[in-house]
Amino acid sequence: MTEPPARSIWLRPERAGRGPAPTFDRDGIAAAGIALADADGLPAVTMRAVAVALGAGPASLYRYVATRDELLELMIDRVYGEISYAELGSGHWLDDLLALAWQSRGVYLAHPWLLDATATRTPVGPHAVTYLEHALAALADLDVRPRTKLEAIAIFNAVVSTLTRAEVIQRRAGQTIPQWQQAQAEYLTQVAMAGHHPHLATALTGQPPEAEDSSESLFERVLTRVLTGLLQPDDIGATSVHGRAEAEPPAAGPGASAAP
Repeated sequence: MTEPPARSIWLRPERAGRGPAPTFDRDGIAAAGIALADADGLPAVTMRAVAVALGAGPASLYRYVATRDELLELMIDRVYGEISYAELGSGHWLDDLLALAWQSRGVYLAHPWLLDATATRTPVGPHAVTYLEHALAALADLDVRPRTKLEAIAIFNAVVSTLTRAEVIQRRAGQTIPQWQQAQAEYLTQVAMAGHHPHLATALTGQPPEAEDSSESLFERVLTRVLTGLLQPDDIGATSVHGRAEAEPPAAGPGASAAP
């Protein structure tokens, strides 16, 4: 009895052992899709559009990818291949993870469609696995459980994505994140001064004025706080605020934390 084909494109050979030599390859197909997405956004990427860009009929593309979702997997993994690990190996886990964060941010800014492409799917391609391996290598000497490391990497990647998405949105609106924050702060200060939100008033008033923040300094400051909080020794986070042992959450699988 013939076994059904593997569901993941990464578990299937790029080409069958028999038949005519392939006209295209996965890398070329991904590159064509990326060019369309970079130019006109993710909605421009269809099987037909990619086939046309390659000078082929739409039906021929299905010899290589079964669905548009598989096409997006190839595209996502190809741009993850742009991440460089040359700056890692500093000897300090936080510096190495921040270096990964800056690399991830650069890829998102170069390919803003990637934010939407990864919002509803977990990347697990070869370059995503390479990213996870380097992130775990940065944490190799840290005295926390493997599950804690995987959970921290997953949350770290989510924060990188969220901060970069906000930056992309504000750029499109013609302003920086600090400018947007200032506008929001002015509104909230007016609300707080009305006297109906005392905790908000305490948070917003009576603080020394700060120099205008930059998107870059905000990015690094928030990520530093997130990482140092998440990667505390396990015994610190083992007890709830009520003094009871917390139920252990399920471990974060590699898919949840594989890549930015």
